[in-house]
Amino acid sequence: MAYDPAQTYEVKSYDVEYRHEEDAPWLARVFEPQGNGPFPALLRLHGGAWTQGDRTNDEAVNQRLAASGLLVASIDFRQAPAHPYPASVVDVNYATRWLKAHAKDFHGDASRLGAHGSSSGGHLAVLSGMRPRDARYAALPLAEAPEADASLAYVVAGYPILDPYARYLFAKETGREDLVRRTEGYFLKEETMQEGSPQGILDRHEVVELPPVLILQGTADTNVTPAIQERFAASYRAAGGDVQLEIFPDMPHGFLNRAGPDPERAHDLTTRFIARHLAARAAVA
Repeated sequence: MAYDPAQTYEVKSYDVEYRHEEDAPWLARVFEPQGNGPFPALLRLHGGAWTQGDRTNDEAVNQRLAASGLLVASIDFRQAPAHPYPASVVDVNYATRWLKAHAKDFHGDASRLGAHGSSSGGHLAVLSGMRPRDARYAALPLAEAPEADASLAYVVAGYPILDPYARYLFAKETGREDLVRRTEGYFLKEETMQEGSPQGILDRHEVVELPPVLILQGTADTNVTPAIQERFAASYRAAGGDVQLEIFPDMPHGFLNRAGPDPERAHDLTTRFIARHLAARAAVA
C-alpha cells in the first residue's frame, strides 16, 4: 500500500508485550490506523536523557503520525542508571526485529521499516540504524525470526543527541548538572560516550550503514545546539549518507509536542520525508 500523508485515518491505540524478561513484560504502545492497510510501520523512541520517560511520551506526535497512515509502535526500553549503555540499544535492536516480524499482526507492513526518535531517543534511533548488525546490540535472539536484522529504511530525529560527548561538554559549560549526571549515569565514562556516538563513528571512519536521516532542530534549544547537528550532517554527507537538516528559529527542545506553525511544519516535513523514502525503496524493490 502506497503511503499518502494527505490521507487522514482514525487511530486505535493499545499496548502489546514485545519482550518478556525476568517475569516482567516490556511493552509497546501501538497506534494503528483504522483502514484496510497494510500501513507502513514506524518504530518510535522516546527521549529523557537515557534515564526517564516511557512509551506514553509524545502521544500527540505518535497519534498524528498514525493518523497520516503509519503504524506506529512506541516502545519501553531499559534505562540508566540501572541499565547503562548499551542496554537500551540492545532493546531497540530487538524491537526493530520484533516489529519486522509482527507488524502484520497490527495491519502493518515492515518491509520498509523506519524509526523516529526524540532527543536521546534520536540518538538511539540513529546509532541503531548505523550499527544494525553489531553483535553487542543484536545480543537478544528473536525466536520467531532468527534471520531478521535491525536495518532501517530511514530515520527521523527530533533534536537528537548525535554527539553525546560534545553535548556532555556543552552541558558542563552551561551548568546543566542534570544532563551531566544523566549522561554519566548512562555511559559511565567519557570513552564510552565517544564509542557510542554517531558523530564519533563518522570521525573514526567506521564502516557502518547510512540510512537516510531527517534532523529537526530548534535554535532556542538549551539541551543540544544547532552546531552539533550541523557538524553531524556535514560528516554524514561526507561519508556518503543522505541527511536533511531542518532548523527552526526560536524553537526549544521538545517543540514537536507543541501546537503552532513550527510543529506543523515539522510534521509536514516528516511525513513528506517518509513518503519520499518509502516510494524510493518501493521503486527498487
